[in-house]
Amino acid sequence: MIVLKATQEKVLGALQAVAGIVERRHTLPILANVLIRKSGSQVELTTSDLEIQVRTTAELDGDSGNFATTVGARKLIDILRSMPADQTVSLSASQNKLTLQGGKSRFTLQTLPADDFPLVQEAADFGPMFSVPQKTLKALINQVHFAMAVHDIRYYLNGILFVAEGKSLTLVATDGHRLALAQATLDVEIPKQEVILPRKTVLELQRLLKDEDTAIEMRFAGNQAKFVFSGMEFVTKLVEGKFPDYNRVIPKNHKNAVTLGRAPLLASLQRAAILTSEKFKGVRVNIEPGTLRIASSNAEQEEAKEELEVDYGGDAIEIGFNVTYLIDALTNMSQEMIKIELQDTNSSALITVPEQAGFKYVVMPMRI
Repeated sequence: MIVLKATQEKVLGALQAVAGIVERRHTLPILANVLIRKSGSQVELTTSDLEIQVRTTAELDGDSGNFATTVGARKLIDILRSMPADQTVSLSASQNKLTLQGGKSRFTLQTLPADDFPLVQEAADFGPMFSVPQKTLKALINQVHFAMAVHDIRYYLNGILFVAEGKSLTLVATDGHRLALAQATLDVEIPKQEVILPRKTVLELQRLLKDEDTAIEMRFAGNQAKFVFSGMEFVTKLVEGKFPDYNRVIPKNHKNAVTLGRAPLLASLQRAAILTSEKFKGVRVNIEPGTLRIASSNAEQEEAKEELEVDYGGDAIEIGFNVTYLIDALTNMSQEMIKIELQDTNSSALITVPEQAGFKYVVMPMRI
């Protein structure tokens, strides 16, 4: 039976959309597979890692009739990638094998039964659905994802807090040393919903979301979130735990503020970073009326000094930072100007963007 027949480009696109969550090593061999389910001319592709499930539906020709099997996702993708984009390929099934044909090439792959594929049990109690344009959510994730923790024992930090309330959607990420917050407006008022999305889910959404106005629909349950967009359905387990009170962390009344160009500051920090010590990555920032200085040094007694002219008339402040935290934030912004608010040597700095009220980045100082 011919399960599907289409151009390499079309089949590969559908597979790549769902294959991002497939792990290379698994205790369950079937989790390395993609579930292919055909009904009529519609082909549904599903992958799972037991915590996240991604499904896409594509119109791909083939024999009429229903059919389901599972086959190694990565192998299938690697084979398709090696073929020309405009070549017609077909997948046909017989017994426990799947044959991929394109031009004069032919590959036979082992399959595992579709009934053995562990589908994620969807929650019964999803809250109200709300949506934003895909590009809005993609932009929000881009503005905060770098501040997520990686393998922190405080597992609730290894992800992003989503808060939907009233007409606003707020995303917050922190690793305990810095915090990024971005906000967007929703079309409708919704009751407060607050969930923590796992790191893997966040990075996968970032990869899949398109830079366009088509909507992504979101629904949250006690232990699950569901996203529907671009013909895809994405279900994920949530991180349980209490996210820190981010409002307490954001400085409110810093009396010293400087607005300056993002690109020149980023370039100066990147140069100074070259001579920081491997372990501490520390830079000293000195600001006084008219001037901002950046200095770094390392164990070999090498040093870097940078100076920027700034329009500043506040207190003279010397403060240390982990340079990576500053570079991460500036690299993930696109705006021309940024505003830095400071209090003293020991208080966190607040970085905002004049033309975007919904973005805040807090970075703790470092003793140098």
